[in-house]
Amino acid sequence: MSVAEHMIDPRPAPPPAPKPLTAGRIVGTGMMALWLLLAASLLAMIVTGWDTDKFVRYGPRYLEGLWVTVSLVTVSVALGALLSVPLIFARMSKNSVLNAIGFGYVYVFRGTPLLAQLFLIYYGLGSFRGFFESIGLWWFFREAWYCGLLALTLNTAAYQAEILRGAIQSVPKGQHEGAASLGLPKLVTFWKIVLPQALIVALRPYGNEIILLIKGSAVVSIVTVFDLMGQTRYAFSRTFDYQAYLWAAIFYLAIVETMRHAWAAIERRLTRHLVR
Repeated sequence: MSVAEHMIDPRPAPPPAPKPLTAGRIVGTGMMALWLLLAASLLAMIVTGWDTDKFVRYGPRYLEGLWVTVSLVTVSVALGALLSVPLIFARMSKNSVLNAIGFGYVYVFRGTPLLAQLFLIYYGLGSFRGFFESIGLWWFFREAWYCGLLALTLNTAAYQAEILRGAIQSVPKGQHEGAASLGLPKLVTFWKIVLPQALIVALRPYGNEIILLIKGSAVVSIVTVFDLMGQTRYAFSRTFDYQAYLWAAIFYLAIVETMRHAWAAIERRLTRHLVR
């Protein structure tokens, strides 16, 4: 048996092996360079084509459209969340009639374009003016903003219902069995044990749905709602300057990036106990 008399001196870690130059890396580098060149070109066009008069004239309209977009999406997401609750229970119900109704609703609103849904509400229901006047609801269906709100709400409710249904079903059955062994009522088990875990699972898909709804809300401009895209169309019809749409794209990017970072912060906060 031998005994070491001297400790081995510490040595730095060996350098990482150089990565081979593959076709994928070459294509990826070329695409990144192309995107950087495109971004630099757009920035140069904005700087060289800057018009202070247009900025002063149409800048406030862009801000008004931005507020309309944000308020429309916020209200529709909140109302869609409320509407998704009965849809979730209908989709998870053992009653074949309720399950069929929930499935049909989700199937229709997820399987048809948002633009078609908006047209059916704005133009289709608008053709029943006499009926809605008789029941006192014409004030709602004659306004494009309310029709856009209804279309976005019905659409996002279908997606939110499926997101939360999948999250609820992803909770292990052991959680239900453990709660039952403790004698907890099913309602308490759902609200206190199952739902909090499901919401954590559904957090990121919810963020993706909100981002998609922000971008999809631009379709309401077609039915004369002056949201961000509607104000952009108005500015372009007066100036015929393509930069009107470029600024709209910048605004949408800013909204989405703000939403993405805010949602990531919420996710980190709510899942901090899961970080090892």
